[in-house]
Amino acid sequence: MSNPQNVVFGYVIQVLEKLNIPYMIGGSVAAIVYGEPRLTLDMDVVIDLKETQAKDFVGQFGPEYYVNFESIIEAIKNKGHFNIIQSEEGLKVDFYVLPDDEFSKSEFSRRREEAFDATRRAVFVSPEDIILKKLEWYKMGQSQKHLDDIRGILAVSAAKLDISYIDSWSQKLGIVDLWQDLKKKL
Repeated sequence: MSNPQNVVFGYVIQVLEKLNIPYMIGGSVAAIVYGEPRLTLDMDVVIDLKETQAKDFVGQFGPEYYVNFESIIEAIKNKGHFNIIQSEEGLKVDFYVLPDDEFSKSEFSRRREEAFDATRRAVFVSPEDIILKKLEWYKMGQSQKHLDDIRGILAVSAAKLDISYIDSWSQKLGIVDLWQDLKKKL
């Protein structure tokens, strides 16, 4: 039997690829790919969605999905975010329209293809950029799950990480103290 998350999240990936919408999966789903497994009921996706693609995008989701066209257009115009919800499973996908800032451009240029499940591949944020984003999110909300995700990535993928990249961007993003504290505990 298929995992409902893989079905729903996999369908979203299929839609993005079918419509040639550049994307990268971030958040907890990416942290799981590079780190340790944990439960999540949502998927965060950064997309480079154009207003001309919005109607086709919405048209790919049937009545079992909550999709609001107006919120998508607003998110595109304001470089904001919107979500879709698969109501039967209670699964949510949060979409973030690619911002124009230097870090977001760097992050998007470093995305990489990894295994999504046993049969499919998808495009993910790099592990270094997941660490940086999780540090930013921790700084904003103090949620322990972000530090746990980072520790999981460090436990599984530390040997493959570009530590100098994290050092540099943590300084620029104002999270260097958090990063240095985590590094001391390695």
